[in-house]
Amino acid sequence: MDITFSVWLLTILGLSALIAVDFFIGRKPHDVSIKEAGIWTIVWIALAALFGIGLAVWGSGQASGEFFAGFITEKSLSVDNLFVFVLIMAKFSVPSHLQQRVLLVGVLIALVLRAIFIAAGAAIISNFSWVFYIFGAFLIYTAWKLIQEARAGEDEDDWEENKLLKAAEKRFGVADRYHGTKLFIQKNGKRIMTPLMVVMLAIGTTDILFALDSIPAIFGLTQDPYIVFTANAFALMGLRQLYFLIGGLLKKLVHLSYGLSVILGFIGVKLVLHALHESGVNVPEISIPFSLSVIGGVLVITTITSLIASKKQAQREAEEAAAGSGDGTDGTDGTDGKDSPKDSVEA
Repeated sequence: MDITFSVWLLTILGLSALIAVDFFIGRKPHDVSIKEAGIWTIVWIALAALFGIGLAVWGSGQASGEFFAGFITEKSLSVDNLFVFVLIMAKFSVPSHLQQRVLLVGVLIALVLRAIFIAAGAAIISNFSWVFYIFGAFLIYTAWKLIQEARAGEDEDDWEENKLLKAAEKRFGVADRYHGTKLFIQKNGKRIMTPLMVVMLAIGTTDILFALDSIPAIFGLTQDPYIVFTANAFALMGLRQLYFLIGGLLKKLVHLSYGLSVILGFIGVKLVLHALHESGVNVPEISIPFSLSVIGGVLVITTITSLIASKKQAQREAEEAAAGSGDGTDGTDGTDGKDSPKDSVEA
């Protein structure tokens, strides 16, 4: 798409206005209910859908298809990122009424970082088409790594603070408790960070690692910087509400890593084929409609199999618990306190 400066400016202003509305709504610390999270999740998805339809009306069907493919991919990858957000919140013992503020500012930091990565990626791609080979190989490697971790039963409980975060903590110091929504306080004449500021930086800077997967992935679906940026923006802006909506369901998505590995591997192959095509090799290229079908199908199948597997696991655990309570493993003799036949005879 040939996007003029005025369109870019209007888009950024529009997204900034949406972020401002989101901040205004969540300015007062409170516990976010499932109802509130559900309503705003629907609102953000509806806004993304309207934007995609607008691209089809005022742009082209190709641009609209690329946006939806990119948005769905980024959204699915962001769900995996929520696992890490949950760990960060738990590690720093963030009060429930402050979590929405943490996510709002953290996502804003992530959006700025993504914009920088997208600009850099677009500049590299426009000058060096061979970078598609690197992106493709990296995504295929990431897909293989995800499968290996999933088969080994690994999780992300070993999250550690990155070097940037440690440097900030060393430079400013950290207060020993939360002070409402304050990010800095004065202590002994020195300005130090509150734990709230540390958590915001943790979530924002951790997105640098997430971008290593998501940015090459979406460039595998479209090379249009405008579509890449807007798809990322809409996917990220609804992340705060999605955190509260499906927070309790995250542990049930046991096959999500397999699904994401298939998606990343598929896009990696698509990138390699595109690179070969750009090099003059006569190979078929994967269309956007086919990409949308694969991505959507994999996510649906993964979600269904995850819920089925989680339900069976819960049933097994319930049966084992029932069996354990009946065979005396709970500290009783399994006779509900009644005399056994042997005791009655002896009596």
